Amino acid sequence: MFLTKRQREIFDYVADHIISNHYAPSIEEIRQHFHLASLATVHKHLKFLEKKGAITREAHKSRSIEISPASQFNIGRVAEVPLLGTIAAGQPIEAIQVEESLSIPEEMLGRRETFVLKVRGDSMIEEQIRDGDFVIIEERAQAENGETVVALLQDEDVTLKKFYRENGKVRLQPANTDLEPIIVDAQDVRIRGVVIGLLRKY
Repeated sequence: MFLTKRQREIFDYVADHIISNHYAPSIEEIRQHFHLASLATVHKHLKFLEKKGAITREAHKSRSIEISPASQFNIGRVAEVPLLGTIAAGQPIEAIQVEESLSIPEEMLGRRETFVLKVRGDSMIEEQIRDGDFVIIEERAQAENGETVVALLQDEDVTLKKFYRENGKVRLQPANTDLEPIIVDAQDVRIRGVVIGLLRKY
């Protein structure tokens, strides 16, 4: 289970409220606490929390939010990491930058700076990296043969591929037998990071 920063804040507020008061906050109390524009916004966040299994609710019943027993085990200690945009697992595209963060389990953090990218495309499908997945990246400028990397090509396009050095060139290999590798001069490739984890939204 993984939550966006706002979802985590609302989950923590609800959990703390239940512990302190022995009942859940109302929708209006949540709206006021977070200075949200409308009750519909609160309902949207609660719907996502419910879908992710963090909470349960009874329809049309006031203060019916409960913390899911499974979530108390699965959420654990988390860290906020930057969600830096979308990366192609297909043909190289310019990374789409966003200003957002994502909560991930602390044990999934890298030893160096860590960030998350959302995958677009299916070129890494045989590595079980699917369109819509979130890959956790440890920021690195070097990679070993066979590692899955975020590669910047000619300082313009970014792609997600397996990395191989071969005779002064770099082969960026898709994990999809229907697609051809990208082979470029070594000086035209910069490694921005290496995949160390995967999050999937069902």
